[in-house]
Amino acid sequence: MDRRSLLTGAGLAAGTALAAPLAAPAYAQGKRQLKMVTTWPKGLPGLGTLAENTAKRITEATEGQIAIKVYAGGELIGPFEAFDAVSQGSAEMYHGAEYYWQGKSIGFNFFTAVPFGLNAAEYDAWLNFGGGQALWDELSARFKIKAFNAGNTGVQMGGWYNREILSVEDFKGLKIRMPGLGGEVMRRLGAAAVSIPGGDIYQALQTTQIDATEWVGPWNDRALGFQRVAKYYYWPGWHEPGSALALGINKDVWDSFTKHQQTLIAVCCQAETHMNLAEFNHRNAGELKKLQDAGVALRRFPDPVLKALGETSEAVVKEVVEAAKDELVTRIYQGFLEARRIGTVWGEISEEGYAQARRLALGAG
Repeated sequence: MDRRSLLTGAGLAAGTALAAPLAAPAYAQGKRQLKMVTTWPKGLPGLGTLAENTAKRITEATEGQIAIKVYAGGELIGPFEAFDAVSQGSAEMYHGAEYYWQGKSIGFNFFTAVPFGLNAAEYDAWLNFGGGQALWDELSARFKIKAFNAGNTGVQMGGWYNREILSVEDFKGLKIRMPGLGGEVMRRLGAAAVSIPGGDIYQALQTTQIDATEWVGPWNDRALGFQRVAKYYYWPGWHEPGSALALGINKDVWDSFTKHQQTLIAVCCQAETHMNLAEFNHRNAGELKKLQDAGVALRRFPDPVLKALGETSEAVVKEVVEAAKDELVTRIYQGFLEARRIGTVWGEISEEGYAQARRLALGAG
């Protein structure tokens, strides 16, 4: 379902309600209390609060007919158990990042982030108008789940390191927290990449269980205190250029909703995606300034390192898709590549072109 049909459906529903104010809304056939399990630490700005905001928006939009109680990662089940809980029906919804489920299908990576992949605007375009949502629906249905984009961090930072990265050789032997396909790229370059839930990263860095970590960006990273246990803060976030976050709903539960409820939920997810991205862009700018004022050493990955990361990323993504031997994963991959191709062409003369022009005209400040 694309944005135009969602908004049209919402508008028609609103118009019908106005025309017949005494009629009970279609969804007022009994209140339901649903559980949302998440992969995020409780109250974490931007991610944990996004899950809570999504639940609140759905509850309010349905006038309390669908009431959602949110459980942070570890409160009810472990963060990485959320997918199975919803697939099997022990929880009705999850909020998380789809690449955490790559053990189920490598195809899930394409609906969160792929190294040197889509940015936030390109994800929005692909999912809503380029066929991405239909592919996601097809993949999720295998596991009795209906998923929506419900948040986006925007381009992330490259991560926190306790030693400088001056060449590709500096990755060798590095213990780094990095999930998804980015982690496999790190392994190919000699690092030991692991996936650790967000709430456990600080202790892992503090106890030198790991030497480096990626998480999100200044807003989330400062909240978790990484600046106290790591010295260098690298950019850009080559591994997650626009991480799409997801609301997953048990398919039987989704099918039990009325069409009106389904439309409201879809529109709520759209709204939270755009609000979340706007807040990340606003908060990251302010939090980066605080980190700089506190003496955090910002570093850009050297061009030769970025080149090596790019070449390795392209090889890794192609290899894992081929190894999957899954016709659907291949179609997802091909659709993703086409979305990146056209996004790159347009982006070079639109967003990137304007950014270059603004720097030239006004300077860096």
